[in-house]
Amino acid sequence: MNEILAGLIRAIELIVTLDPEVVGVTSRTLTISLSSTFLGALINLPLGGLIYFRSFRGKGLFIHLIQTLYSLPTVIVGLLIFLLISRSGPLGFLGLMFTPGGMILGQTVLVTPILMGLTISSLEGVSRQVRETAISLGANEYQAIMTVIKEARQAIMAAVLLGFGRAISEVGVAMMIGGNIRGYTRVLTAAIALNTSMGDIELSLALGIILISLSLIVNLLLGLFRVGIRGPGGIMVPKGR
Repeated sequence: MNEILAGLIRAIELIVTLDPEVVGVTSRTLTISLSSTFLGALINLPLGGLIYFRSFRGKGLFIHLIQTLYSLPTVIVGLLIFLLISRSGPLGFLGLMFTPGGMILGQTVLVTPILMGLTISSLEGVSRQVRETAISLGANEYQAIMTVIKEARQAIMAAVLLGFGRAISEVGVAMMIGGNIRGYTRVLTAAIALNTSMGDIELSLALGIILISLSLIVNLLLGLFRVGIRGPGGIMVPKGR
């Protein structure tokens, strides 16, 4: 209990005094996690929609495979990316090993199954009558698809939040791809693991409190954004038809 209290006090001191190392690690954590989540969403939300709206052989099996990868261990992702971007790997010429860019790549791969799979699940939760009604009102295929996505926007936003949580809390990719280099690739999770192994429990607890606070703040901000975009629902009638 004393260690937890000491960690809380130290966390407050580090935040109030704007400790340069803590500020650097925190900003780096946010930059890498938000970048990987944004990149993952940019790629996988449209892909998830494409998979949902298209029929092809083995679709059900493919969706089950995506869902199985929800719990893909971060160390496995770290190992695969390591083999891919290491000096002797096929993408070694990019020089991404032990860089923030490599960490963003690794975290993007990590959140891919979650964002793609939950996008498909979100769209499946929308009644088929929504798409059919939009088409009956004169919408083309693209407009009908956008109508369904609009109806599922709350669930899709929740998927993005879950993807961000997965990215900011992982440690395998951060350690294996980033190398935990002080002032360059060290993020909060890697710093917590390092300080715990060194016996500095108070600093580890302080960094843990900061990490949880960051997740809470980002989720609250995105929650406010979700409230702001929440509309009355209904069918989007195409204009000029």
